[in-house]
Amino acid sequence: MPYVQIPKDLTKVKTKLLFNLTKRQLICFAAAAVTGVPFYLLTKDYLGTSGAALGMVALMLPCFFLAMYERDGQPLEKVLKNYIQSRFIRKRTRPYQTQNFYSYLQEQVNIKKEVTAIAKANAATGKTGKTAKRAGSARKGE
Repeated sequence: MPYVQIPKDLTKVKTKLLFNLTKRQLICFAAAAVTGVPFYLLTKDYLGTSGAALGMVALMLPCFFLAMYERDGQPLEKVLKNYIQSRFIRKRTRPYQTQNFYSYLQEQVNIKKEVTAIAKANAATGKTGKTAKRAGSARKGE
């Protein structure tokens, strides 16, 4: 009895249409044929067969890359878009910034300590809330 492996991740399984090719591959290969074959037929008299064949291959190569190339589950146009954005459009250096909850709590503790120190200093000098405010505003005016 033949043994057939079944992939564990079924999201990577692509439906095949014709000649064991996906719809994307069929469209890209058809576009390559539509552009490459007429180019060869029209230029073989002027460039020779080898020159026309090289031109045809160069003309069809982008379509083949669009059909076949895939990196990390992304097709070529998405890979190129991400590369162009990260290389040319976005800033090269991104500063590391976090919003640390613990630094916020430490800041609150420091403020509370400062307030209690000021309250103790005012209590030691005998100033109450109103006189401390007036003394504080008087110091600001100096």
